[in-house]
This record gives sequence, C-alpha cells and structure tokens, in this order.
Amino acid sequence: MVRTMAEELSFSIEKLVYGGEGLGHAEGQTVFVPYVLPGEEVRAVAVARKKKITRANLVEVLTRSKERATPSCAHFGTCGGCHYQHLSYEAQLRCKTDILRETFSRLGGIRWEGEIALHPSPPLHYRNRAQWALKPGPPPGVGYFLPGSSDVCEITECPVLSPALAETLERVRPLVKSAGLPGLKGLEAFADSADSKIMLNAAFAKFTSSAASMAEVFRGAVPNLGSLLLSEESSRKFELFGPGYLEQEVSEFRFRVGHLSFFQVNRFLTAELLESVTQGAQGRFAVDLFAGVGFFSVPLARKFEKVVGVDANLASTRDLRANAENAGVKIQWHHERVDAFLRRPHPKPDFVVLDPPRAGLGAPTAVLLAKLGATEIAYLSCDPATLARDLAVLTESGAAPKNDRDGKERPRYEIVQIHFFDLFPQTYHIETLVRLRRAS
Repeated sequence: MVRTMAEELSFSIEKLVYGGEGLGHAEGQTVFVPYVLPGEEVRAVAVARKKKITRANLVEVLTRSKERATPSCAHFGTCGGCHYQHLSYEAQLRCKTDILRETFSRLGGIRWEGEIALHPSPPLHYRNRAQWALKPGPPPGVGYFLPGSSDVCEITECPVLSPALAETLERVRPLVKSAGLPGLKGLEAFADSADSKIMLNAAFAKFTSSAASMAEVFRGAVPNLGSLLLSEESSRKFELFGPGYLEQEVSEFRFRVGHLSFFQVNRFLTAELLESVTQGAQGRFAVDLFAGVGFFSVPLARKFEKVVGVDANLASTRDLRANAENAGVKIQWHHERVDAFLRRPHPKPDFVVLDPPRAGLGAPTAVLLAKLGATEIAYLSCDPATLARDLAVLTESGAAPKNDRDGKERPRYEIVQIHFFDLFPQTYHIETLVRLRRAS
C-alpha cells in the first residue's frame, strides 16, 4: 500500500463490485479500478477522488490471478461494451453470484442463505440486438462508446454478437467508411430467433437524400434486411420500409417485435427464462406489469382465466395486442404507467410478474405493489441494486424505507426462490428472477 509516484498507487484487489470494477484500499482510500481480479496486486493511477473514494485506471498487474483469461476481442479494455473478458466464464458466474448476495445484504438488508439457481449462457455470440454509434471522420467509423465517455471506439469485431449481427456489422462498416450515408448518427440492429433476418433502426441528424434512396442503400448492403426504420432528428420524422417487425419464436409461442419494442437480448436463454417465470403460476387472475410485447402475458393467458398487461410504451402495447390475437388468447391491456395503474383499486391477483427497466419500481411504487396483495410475485430485474431496494419494501426488511404513511397495513412477502440468468456474459450486468409469496 505504497504510493510509488505522484497519483500512482500499488495495492491488492479484494473483490469485484457491481459495475465491473475491482475494489482495494490504499493510503486510507477505497480504490475502484477496472479490468482486475480478486487477489491481484496492481499498479493504478488515480483519475478522480471524492472524500475517501478514489477511481483509478489500471497501469500494470503485478501479480496475476490464476483465473485471468485471454480476452476474446481485440478491443477489450478500450471499448466500453464488455467488462469481464479477462475473467474465465466459470469465475464470472461465481463473482456475479457473490455480488448479487452482497448487494441484497448491503442495500436491502436481505440475507439470502438459500440456493441461487444458476442459468448460464454460451459466453459468446449470444446477443440478438446491438446499438452502434458513429465515429466522426474522416473517415467515419462505427463502434461503441468508450467507458464513461461520449467518444466512440471504432470496432472491427464483436464476439458477443450473434452470427447474423456480426455479419451485419461487417456489411455496414464499409458503407459508413465510404460516407455513403451522410448525416447518419447511429444504428440499432435486431436479429430474429432464427438469426436469419435483420431489423434495422437508422438515426439521422437530417435526411440528405430521399428516404427511398437511403433504403435502397441499406438493402444493397444488408441483403437479409427484413424491416428498416429511418428517423430524422431535426423533424422527428420516421420512414418505414418493410412490415415494421420481426418474429421471435420461443417454445411454442411466436412474438411479433416491432422497431421500438423491447425483447430479451440473449437468444439462448429466452425459453428457459419464460419457463422459469411462468412455471407453477396458477389461479384465475394474473397481472403482467411492464408487459412489453406480451412475452409473459401470452403464455400466462393459457393458464389463467383473466390476464391484464400494463405498459407505457405504445409500440409494445400494439405488439402485445397483435401477439395475443395471433395466439388466440384474451389479454386486457392497459397503455399507461405502472404506478398510475397501481394507484387505482383492482381485484387481488393470484400472480403478478414484473420486468421493469433498470430503475426498478422505486419504493413508493413497491408499496403500491405490496398493497395490491397478490398471492405470488415474480420479479425479474436487470439491476441488483434497485431490485434490493424494492425487495426491502416488499419483504419489510430492516432496510425498507418508511413510505407507507396512510396507516393501512400492507401485505408482507417472503422470498421463496432466486434465479440468476446470465443474459449478459462478459459484462457486469446481472439478470435476477425473485419469486415471492405472500406471508400468512
């Protein structure tokens, strides 16, 4: 723990923390540094300090961990997309599970001593969706944002992409480099479940030629293009070429997913995720909060007499309606915010599933969910910190905030299962399914 030169520190890495960094201590400071592993001795240079917290960049690994692996991508450490390619996949799973338990305890006051069911993924070629930023030229390039920056790292490969997306990247790179699409600001590509058709969103600052001519350029570059959406920021105008959606087959279900709708990005784990959420769900009335395109609503409608789906995204709600109709099931849909829905009185559901964005519910909305009084809740989360905060409310742990001021008693829930789905290998992201049952 000796400073070797101005702003440079040498110290041991004690553990990995959520966010992709390693934690250590030096000169009375808690130091966070990326691309390190527990047990390693490192040299790092401080880049930011606030009170007793120091953020640092890695200079050298003095003592390497036996679990350090050779990254699969030449851009690892520069590109901000992946955080754990220097760690063997088995160690990634273990570290993420440890981080999940620690986060629940530290932020939610929840000490879960039971099993965390593990659902691993093939560690590469799993992503069915990617967003690519444009690097200004000359010549321009396509890539991902640098860590914590608005600057773009131009990429020539991305091993976590599905084969169809990787091929799409290869095809659009020369198109971007040739400046064949002036004004282009970003691209989003989505592959169907067969990994054969591509749906593309292309954002322009301003159209410099007709939308039809630009569509022909994209069709020439991406022959398996199934649907294309062009958007112009200056006028907020959209131009659609194609049906406006791709289809995803999961188990016996078929889902229409539009250009502006959400769908799970790991093409290998969708069926396993669907089965784990809906398995054992039973009763007459189910509610799907943040329902999206009906990924859970449609299967639940085969099990329950009544299913209600709630989502504020109009594009997703349209897809949900179409998917319910195609499956021959009835779903009562609500195009509104979840908190607004929960503020109104509703019959007590037998089962509630929710898959909120990274911000989670928030404590006030978690209180409303508890008051709804469902017999069972399946909470799917992509952020263990916000999940821990919401679970503290639902379980009334010691970390639960005192937001319930109306004097009415609300139901308390007990955690019965925790699942970790590694939907995002090579990154710090953790997808968690928590099954809760109303305490008697």
